[in-house]
Amino acid sequence: MHGRVPSPLLAPTVVLVHGAFTDASSWTGVIRLLHAAGLTVRAPANPLRGLAHDAAYVRSVLRQIDAPVVLVGHGYGGAVVTDAAADAGNVVALGYVAAFGLDAGESLLDVTHRFSPVPGADTVFSASAAAPSPVAADGELFIRAERFLQMYAADLPPRVTRALSVRQRPLAHSALTAGSGPPAWASKPSWYAIAAADRLLDPTAQRFMAQRMAATEYLVDGSHALVLSRPDAVAAMIRAAAGGER
Repeated sequence: MHGRVPSPLLAPTVVLVHGAFTDASSWTGVIRLLHAAGLTVRAPANPLRGLAHDAAYVRSVLRQIDAPVVLVGHGYGGAVVTDAAADAGNVVALGYVAAFGLDAGESLLDVTHRFSPVPGADTVFSASAAAPSPVAADGELFIRAERFLQMYAADLPPRVTRALSVRQRPLAHSALTAGSGPPAWASKPSWYAIAAADRLLDPTAQRFMAQRMAATEYLVDGSHALVLSRPDAVAAMIRAAAGGER
């Protein structure tokens, strides 16, 4: 366990980790609501270069925070926080938003194959990495622009999803098959917002992962882009997690 454990009397800092196909700006509405509630927030840029690489980066962010942390992940970001927080002494609670809460040795594809097929070739495609590296040499995954609204953000206006599809950040293909380390949720209290209308990560899979980690569940009527379409519900869940751990 790295670093000293901060006093539980300190107000928690909320750290928000975005998922694939988006960036930290996706948390903007949630951040505003958390700030209004008096919470300190950080939203680092998830590199999206692979699970081990991304979890190591988030750990480096956590080491810089001398306060209890409520660590929250959206989508693929859930897998990252699950891995990153396992040995982080200052993480007191975990939050998942339509997110992957993997078990030890489990991969993203293990979960998606168990409950429903991964998105078809007409939804996600792979392109060569612009700057090949050891963690992205096998290409990058994007959502096809014409399918972005339907698969990722069906509850947002088309003009918004068009802009989101253009500026989406790709995920390294190798992230799909990388196995997780020991899960942080096995030893830390968790909260989970299930996106009932998610077409990218099966809501049944989300419910399974939430129940496996004995999380406090929030069922929210929304797409995979829940942090954008329902920031009120997401912020409410995070406030509950932060309040429960004060």
